[in-house]
Amino acid sequence: MDINFLQGNGIEALPQFLTSLAIGLLIGLERERNPSAKAGLRTFALVAVFGTLMALLADKVGSPWLVVAGIAAVAGTIIAAYLNDTPDENDDPGTTTVVALLLSYGLGVMIWFGLSKLAVMLAIGITTLLYFKPELRGFSQRLTRRDLVAVLQFSVLSFIVLPILPNQDFGPYNAFNPYQAWMMVVLISGISLAGYAALHVVGTRYGAPLLGFLGGMVSSTATTMIYAKHGKASQAMTHLASAVIVIASMVVLLRLLVVSSVVAYGALPALLPVLAGGLVAGLVAAAYAWHKTIKGTELFVPETSNPAELHTAIGFGLLYVIVLLGSAWMADLAGSQGLYVVALVSGLTDVDAITLSSLRLFNLGQLNETQTVTAIAIAFLSNVAFKFGMVVFIGGWTLARQVAIGFGAIALGVLVGLLIV
Repeated sequence: MDINFLQGNGIEALPQFLTSLAIGLLIGLERERNPSAKAGLRTFALVAVFGTLMALLADKVGSPWLVVAGIAAVAGTIIAAYLNDTPDENDDPGTTTVVALLLSYGLGVMIWFGLSKLAVMLAIGITTLLYFKPELRGFSQRLTRRDLVAVLQFSVLSFIVLPILPNQDFGPYNAFNPYQAWMMVVLISGISLAGYAALHVVGTRYGAPLLGFLGGMVSSTATTMIYAKHGKASQAMTHLASAVIVIASMVVLLRLLVVSSVVAYGALPALLPVLAGGLVAGLVAAAYAWHKTIKGTELFVPETSNPAELHTAIGFGLLYVIVLLGSAWMADLAGSQGLYVVALVSGLTDVDAITLSSLRLFNLGQLNETQTVTAIAIAFLSNVAFKFGMVVFIGGWTLARQVAIGFGAIALGVLVGLLIV
């Protein structure tokens, strides 16, 4: 037992108790909105403070069982409150509130043991989950069986397959690393899956800008194809399709920025002017295209496939390995020119593979900054040219002329950034 603490005034513990009180009030504020819940603002605040108090006493008297007794008391009290009350048909069944109270108690205990920052972060996350119950329920109901299977596949490939792969370099130039290769698959699939889920949840509620952004997150090529087809319908649809296509292509630059910061942070300073140049120029062109759109024009959600499906992930993994080995071989055989040829060809259909391959070779010291940035820029410009050809072939020249303004601005921004580098 800490005699000195018992003999003192204990005022030094006040910040911990105030933090617990704030956490309890935050979670309790959300529960107060539910009229059928048996615990609200005051109860949650008191439970969090009670958790800190029991942790303090357990710490000072040297008996951790006080913490266990405290959580048992909280659980018993709230369960008794529900058992002694006859619930209405629409009442809260109590499970969520009971768990939230136990979590509040646990957060109060964490605060005493010096984990205040983590406790506050968890409290905000818990409150967010509680508040967005209708949205989360709606999201789960919108998911098809195919989507759920794809999410499960992504989880298995990320958390079961990835950890068991050997983290060792193989093959020519020691460029192939199974763990690193599959990590790239997980990274790209995760980014695309997040956009895919948001695209199907949000739908067309927030207009073309968000639709183009989410479509670009999943697949700018698929989004371009869908809206090039619809852009032939009328002049109103032509303006709208142009805006969505340009925005989706801009998002590719954001994807490259995220991927580069994760995979090869050292290349980011040289790559940033190129990506920023394209983004700024594209943003101006997209704003112009959006200004010309006729409000109320019918929107279409791009019919993209789930990027986390097994065959899609494996296909990208094979493409990444082929491009990686091909880039290393061509760079060794023909120098920068060989690498740039691979970037030009592979960028026609997929920018991610050559970007990740170039960044991987940069990490291995086989490419310098200039070669890496130039290869990525060439691949992106090649992809823009391919999508423009798709717009011309599918959507016609009327749509192509409007898209050309946006694509031209993005390409010019990338080239200016490349010249700066």
